[in-house]
Amino acid sequence: MDSQLIPPPLGLYVHLPWCVQKCPYCDFNSHALKGTLPEREYLNALLRDADTEADAASGRLIETVFIGGGTPSLFSAEAIQDLLDGLGQRLCMAADAEITLEANPGTVEAQRFADYRAAGVNRISMGVQSLNDAHLRRLGRIHGGAEAVAAIHSAHAAGFERINVDLMHGLPAQTPAQALEDVERILDLGIRHLSHYQLTLEPGTPFHNRPPALPDEDALADIEAACAERIREHGLHRYEVSAWAVPGEECGHNLNYWAFGDYLAIGAGAHGKLTDRHGGIRRYSRLRFPRQYQAVAGTPQGLAECRWVEAPERPLEYLMNALRLTEGTPMDQALARTGLRREDFEPGLGIARTRGWISDDPAILRATPRGQRYLNDLLGLFLDTDGAGA
Repeated sequence: MDSQLIPPPLGLYVHLPWCVQKCPYCDFNSHALKGTLPEREYLNALLRDADTEADAASGRLIETVFIGGGTPSLFSAEAIQDLLDGLGQRLCMAADAEITLEANPGTVEAQRFADYRAAGVNRISMGVQSLNDAHLRRLGRIHGGAEAVAAIHSAHAAGFERINVDLMHGLPAQTPAQALEDVERILDLGIRHLSHYQLTLEPGTPFHNRPPALPDEDALADIEAACAERIREHGLHRYEVSAWAVPGEECGHNLNYWAFGDYLAIGAGAHGKLTDRHGGIRRYSRLRFPRQYQAVAGTPQGLAECRWVEAPERPLEYLMNALRLTEGTPMDQALARTGLRREDFEPGLGIARTRGWISDDPAILRATPRGQRYLNDLLGLFLDTDGAGA
């Protein structure tokens, strides 16, 4: 590894694992809340983790914070305020840090948005999924379409200029017209960032075990094409496979993640990645189950896994997310963030260019439209340590 490895930007992921009920399609580390939310106990556990992360970060500036779940909006604004204050006391936070909170329209009263804003949250990510009540019921969501619209209005009224909405398409019995209606209604509300992704049946979920009837491939293609055209008409551009934004409104935390940036991780089941001053790159995760996690947070026993990303793994580790970005990433950035040489990405890149899967521009790592279509095959070229792949 001849290139000097420069630590990339640093973010922080905070996981709040509880939700009102587990949705049948969800494979995230989320747990249906039974009884009283252990807000204060869990907050204390998070801050014990933050103490250990402060040592690992070595004074590096945190540019983004993403509070995900679960349903973080189950937590009171006072708890979020105490969390952010505690993080500010332990970590070096950028003055203009992007601070995102995931919210469920069914768990947020209008006043909470104003209180979250006052606590320091400056970006809301709202899991709407659909505005069609029948589809929401099939998805196991606890909110209706009218509640989602009201929540978006409330977030705007509270002063949130940056609101991301998650929308699913390819839902059980969904028609192209219904998917398009969801997109149009959401964008008409002034949404400037949209995560628009297809429902997938993830292993271990109720939907995977008892699959619902989903639209066929032709219908899915029609839905995707019609929705993409309408989103573009509203002035959003696709900057990642499933993420759209008005220019300048992209999610900084996710951009850092997709471009092999670093991110600290606190909370049950949270995953992190960190580059040390010697060029080592490690990935780690914390214990998944909240009660078990709370008992040992802030100690070495709180880690479920910690592994070093060795040089032969780094081309695939970098490309598996960077190639999801429609503009790709500079080759120089790939070398700086992996500590590798250009030839360490070969012969995989050469094969990919021959097949028309990667841009011919040697200064950019960008999948072509054909490469996006065959992304798994493209990434397979980097599975072997010599880069040749299958």
